[in-house]
Amino acid sequence: MHHGRKRILAGLASSAIAVIGITAIPAAPGNAEPDIDDVKARVDKLYHQAEQASERSNDAKLKLDDLEADLAALKADEKKQQAKVDSMTSTVSDAVAAQYEGQDISTTGQLVLSNSPDAFLSDLNTVSSYNDVQADTVADYTRETDSLEIRREATQERADELADAQADLEENKDEADAKLAEAKELLGKLEEEERARLDTEASRGTTRLPANVPASGRAAAAVNYAMAQVGDAYVYGAAGPSAFDCSGLTMMAWAQAGVGLPHSSSAQMGSGTSVSSGDLQPGDLVFYYSPVSHVGMYIGNGMIVHAANPGSGVTTAGVFSMPYSGAVRPG
Repeated sequence: MHHGRKRILAGLASSAIAVIGITAIPAAPGNAEPDIDDVKARVDKLYHQAEQASERSNDAKLKLDDLEADLAALKADEKKQQAKVDSMTSTVSDAVAAQYEGQDISTTGQLVLSNSPDAFLSDLNTVSSYNDVQADTVADYTRETDSLEIRREATQERADELADAQADLEENKDEADAKLAEAKELLGKLEEEERARLDTEASRGTTRLPANVPASGRAAAAVNYAMAQVGDAYVYGAAGPSAFDCSGLTMMAWAQAGVGLPHSSSAQMGSGTSVSSGDLQPGDLVFYYSPVSHVGMYIGNGMIVHAANPGSGVTTAGVFSMPYSGAVRPG
């Protein structure tokens, strides 16, 4: 009986220890704090996606500018052609009227009142004495009305392309804004101490400024301007004076040397002589990613200056710190 009681007490003690052991295991937190390295990686990815969208928006803006100029020229040409057709309509009407002088000219009256060149020609074919009308005048009129129609179609085509380019611009701008907002939301979830660490890491590039950049000639003016902007903010679509995106910085830098560049990283890649990575000189433009969506300026010693992203602003970095795509020498 005594041994039975011991076995019961020992069993109860074992059960109690097991219960204590179970309750001692910490429960996984339902709302764990975000890991700072994971947040940094996600934010960097969002910044890059936003930049890709912003550069596509820059491309759309360039196309939009070209289309607007083209459309204006086409409209002016169409207006000139319309005036020419209107003038010829009167001439042809007078010729027909002269042929029917003294006769019933109700058909001629209808021709003169016609508002459509095509309808006018159609009615003209019904006149029994068509062959008596000045053939050259009518032939010229036909050619000019055909030419007018071609211009109208070209104008409408450009107008449609312009509308598509405007839609692309707005769509890519909205995407860039959305990615940036998502990045800010992620950063907002970090504690103040963690955000300070990220800010420190993002600004490390600015502490590596070379004491002297061996640039000469026009490249020196471009490099000096770009280096003077280190520490400025990164803003999508900006081109100074105190904020830039990547292609806005390089565009403005080379403008100081009298070289015009488009505000687009992909377009800038076609705006100079291609150079290999082993032949880079200060002032050369270096491009990244495929398709190209980022550009920086080589400053020597294996370094570039570039408008990096909203977290880093204008800073310096290693020439191969991002996926290298190619380089050109402007001018």
